[in-house]
Amino acid sequence: MTTAASSEDAVRRVVVVGYDGSELLDIACVTSTLDLAVRIAGRALYRTELISPSGGAIRCDSGLELHATGSLRRTNGPIDTLVISGGRGHEAAADDPAIVAHVRRLAGLSRRVASVCTGATVLAAAGLLDGRRATTHWHYADVLARRYPSVTVDPRPIFIRDGRVATSAGVTSALDLTLALVTEDCGPDLARVVAQALVTYLQRPGNQAQMSVFTAPNPDHVLVRRAVAHVNSHLATTLDTATLAARCGVSARQLHRLFVEHLGMPPGQFVRRTRLDTAARLLATTGHPIGMIARWCGFTSLETLRQAFVAQYGVPPSQYRTVSSTAPVA
Repeated sequence: MTTAASSEDAVRRVVVVGYDGSELLDIACVTSTLDLAVRIAGRALYRTELISPSGGAIRCDSGLELHATGSLRRTNGPIDTLVISGGRGHEAAADDPAIVAHVRRLAGLSRRVASVCTGATVLAAAGLLDGRRATTHWHYADVLARRYPSVTVDPRPIFIRDGRVATSAGVTSALDLTLALVTEDCGPDLARVVAQALVTYLQRPGNQAQMSVFTAPNPDHVLVRRAVAHVNSHLATTLDTATLAARCGVSARQLHRLFVEHLGMPPGQFVRRTRLDTAARLLATTGHPIGMIARWCGFTSLETLRQAFVAQYGVPPSQYRTVSSTAPVA
């Protein structure tokens, strides 16, 4: 297999595959993130190309058109990263023998391969996900699993790395995947500045559940909002319901009622989930010792942290760090 050079000084060629019915954000989250990395670094780290089946313009879901820089048929290697976009046209693309054949061919000329959202359907049609664990937008996960039984579809994570193949969840999860690739290629310092420029997280852990993307609440109720802010900034302290209620000047019963009404869960459950999500993010994006992370997040011991991770993710913290870190894969 021919692959692109991987030295720090190499310009990495990233080829994004689009088609009629692609989601504009699926493409832009990748290309804009890489463009920001180039501008911030002040040197040509990436060269990004958008290609289409014919080489002509792509009509996106939104009706806007994007001009491609090349065609699937005429594109050759070496390629550093091949990215397949998703969108409402993904099924038609996966049913097109020419598109599938060229995606399979280009994957063989690429160092790594990735999909955004329903682009996983095209990778699956090309046989590139056979025997692999993969994700896609939660809404389409069941369809993907039924149509391609040789693929282990997991609808929970926002992205999954399985060897040199990565798949991501819906739309803006492409930001998380692309930031992970920038971290892998160029280190966490550049990725951090790029994330700041994008006004987004440095990187949500890949194993963070897709639906937990929505669990950083900003409730309407001022008292609940004050309690949430206190929890987020004081994870290492005592945060039982009685203590939170006293801080907010209400009874424990009233605080419980307000949390259920505005957040859909009692205070204790919210605290546990916030601690676990924060610990997961730190395990995936830092090298801090696990014991230190446990203390920072308010777990009383390593064993308490271990039990929480096994219950939520099915693996202990050390294994979670191994599968979720941004370190390069072999």
